[in-house]
Amino acid sequence: MTATPASSTPENTERLTVRTRTSVLAQLRDRIAGDVYGPGDAGYVDARSGFSRLDVHRPAVIAVPANHFDVVEAVRFAVEEDLRVAVQATGHGTGRPADGGLLINTSRLASVSVDPVTRTARVGAGATWRTVVDAATPYGLAPLMGSASGVGAIGYTLGGGFGWLGRRFGLASDHVLSFDLVTPDGTPIRVTDTSFPHIFWALKGAGAGGLGVVTSMEISLVEVSTVYAGNLFYPAADAEEIIRRFRDWAPAQSDALTSAVAILNLPPTDDVPEPLRGRSFAVVRGCWSGDLDAGRAVVDEWRDWRTPVVDMWDVLPFAAIDAVSMDPTEPMPVMVTTEWFDDLPDVAVDIVAARVRPAPASAPLIVIGEIRHAGGAIARGAEHAPNDRARTGRFLLELVAAVPDPQVALAVESTLRVTRTELAPYVTGAAYLNFTSGTERVARADDAYSSDHRRRLDEIKAALDPSNRFCHGDI
Repeated sequence: MTATPASSTPENTERLTVRTRTSVLAQLRDRIAGDVYGPGDAGYVDARSGFSRLDVHRPAVIAVPANHFDVVEAVRFAVEEDLRVAVQATGHGTGRPADGGLLINTSRLASVSVDPVTRTARVGAGATWRTVVDAATPYGLAPLMGSASGVGAIGYTLGGGFGWLGRRFGLASDHVLSFDLVTPDGTPIRVTDTSFPHIFWALKGAGAGGLGVVTSMEISLVEVSTVYAGNLFYPAADAEEIIRRFRDWAPAQSDALTSAVAILNLPPTDDVPEPLRGRSFAVVRGCWSGDLDAGRAVVDEWRDWRTPVVDMWDVLPFAAIDAVSMDPTEPMPVMVTTEWFDDLPDVAVDIVAARVRPAPASAPLIVIGEIRHAGGAIARGAEHAPNDRARTGRFLLELVAAVPDPQVALAVESTLRVTRTELAPYVTGAAYLNFTSGTERVARADDAYSSDHRRRLDEIKAALDPSNRFCHGDI
């Protein structure tokens, strides 16, 4: 999309800056039941901050709606004031920062209701997957959540949503039945495959923040209550051998298994179990959602091959699925990047291992390098999904780097860039946008879509948001 974003001129930004502390904020406060913040107000910093503390929004105005009607009024306010609009719930996937515009923080729209008869859930814009899981678990049902239950359900789903049930059931976006959307001109609509089929198609994998504000969604749930899941920890020195074995082993497994191999550089902190604290490991991880004995037998192939240092695979309630990825729960500054492979040649394995595994007596720059096996229902649904390129590869690499000190940010960014450059001859060039962040998410948005789907998305975007007011999203 090449339209000039609203409020991109210095005159607009200066005009709002002068008025922010007086009449403009007062007008919006009079129109919504929720809170409104300007720079310098108590609550402004908390309202703009998400989980990732590296990409920071600096909006001129923040609206924290208390209900769906507040969202409508906030968007209409942005139209009247000629402001760009960004949307944030938990802030796990920040794209282009909302500097000088309106940030709509949907975190209070966190209601979840489950209908056990239809096996569906109505999920509010600010709800996390933990809230959805807790509501669905009593009925033996589960959502297609990701690796961390603290992630916002709607933002994750709008970007696709590749979780630990993915190979069996597909992406989270495949299970959406409807969206409640406030369009860029402030019109509330219910979007389904019959009411607004083109918008519905676009939102299911390419709609994160670019087509308006999704205030709620209805999703189908799956009948999964207990899984066989966890991690086998092997010495990091054996990473190349572990990854190569996984490369050959994973494609032979049933779609009931979604699995990954990873190099983990664990911090020496109290929240890490004592046997793992401050150490690096090569890890075979995943989730089996079929017959439990069959799943145990599949993982036994690894145990029989080589006894792990630590064995944490076990029968788990699906509600405990966070135990697989062990993602941090406290906000932190991170950089994330990704690549897709159709094959994993030995040279690519060597590059990943060398870049992620820290040198002796050196602190790691990349804390997690995970290669997740895809295919199954993820690939089967690709042709009709907007983000078709983002789900057709066989292996998906995610590199996560913590940036505890701003002074090391350039070194971390350089390491990730050099790693991707070294891997370039072996990757497909596609991007799964939920595994990117910041400026990279914006720069690589086109890589999630085929050229035909990109053209179709541009047409939908141009019709719905001709002024490109929602310019912070993935379209």
